[in-house]
Amino acid sequence: MKKLLTALLIAALLCAVPALAEGAHLTIAYQYGLAYAPVVVAMTEGFIEKAYDGDLEVEWVQMSSGADINTGVMSGSVDVGFMGVGPAITGISKNVGYKIFTNLSGQEHGLMSNDDSINALEDIVGSENQVALVNIGSIQHIILAKCLSDNGYDAHALDANLVAMKHPDGMNALMTGSLPLHLTTNPYIFRERETEGLHEIEALKAAWPKENSFIVGVAAVDLHDNRPELYKALCDGLTEAIDYVNGNLEATAALTSQYDGNSVEDEIRYLGMGSYSAETQGIEDMARFMFDNAFIEADPGNYSNLVFDNVKGN
Repeated sequence: MKKLLTALLIAALLCAVPALAEGAHLTIAYQYGLAYAPVVVAMTEGFIEKAYDGDLEVEWVQMSSGADINTGVMSGSVDVGFMGVGPAITGISKNVGYKIFTNLSGQEHGLMSNDDSINALEDIVGSENQVALVNIGSIQHIILAKCLSDNGYDAHALDANLVAMKHPDGMNALMTGSLPLHLTTNPYIFRERETEGLHEIEALKAAWPKENSFIVGVAAVDLHDNRPELYKALCDGLTEAIDYVNGNLEATAALTSQYDGNSVEDEIRYLGMGSYSAETQGIEDMARFMFDNAFIEADPGNYSNLVFDNVKGN
């Protein structure tokens, strides 16, 4: 009996060793475009892993929309995601299970057309002219709605005109004439502005300036509450990545240009046109607008309901 107990004890210890030796794991989802430049830096330079006191494996997953990230967080397959502030607010209002842990970037948005007869919102509202943007309910959709509201139209006046397309596909549709309008951001808006035969609908520019939050990072409440060391490493690593972008445009461009096909020279220029900061700006106002215009059903309340306690801004 003693030998049997000893054997069982040894077997139990052997089974426990891998669990004790296993390091931490973090799954992070992100999307497309230069607004995500600090994410690319954090990924390639390993800043989160370096900030963690222990073994950490970070799995990076590129997704097409905030809706996909929401599904991942709800299922437990995604711990952290980066998305437009509008979809992030929507997810918080629906109790997906996350809050904002950092701002990432602010970027210019533009509404471009290839049709000389379309020069203002009045040429689009009430027409059949289609507007390509990345997704229904995306931050681009919310910005367009805010632009409409700011100019005296119903915020949902163009909902029926919207066509969901990834930024590169929307740009291609605009340039080939497949669709007359495209609402996009960095770097696609700058390419379109430089393309002969395209012009901008100027009213959109004032709706959401580039200093305001555009892309934010969300983290699962479980990560924040139950794995504080890992959560801190996440925050520290992303802050370091943001600082890196701001202080090393050329080195950042050398990294990010490998993912989007721009030349390093163009990439440096596009990066310089963005705003990269860990501090949020305007998200409480955005949440209030979304509630007042039926983009979300639940009253968002104040700023603290949207962010974890380490986040600074408004």
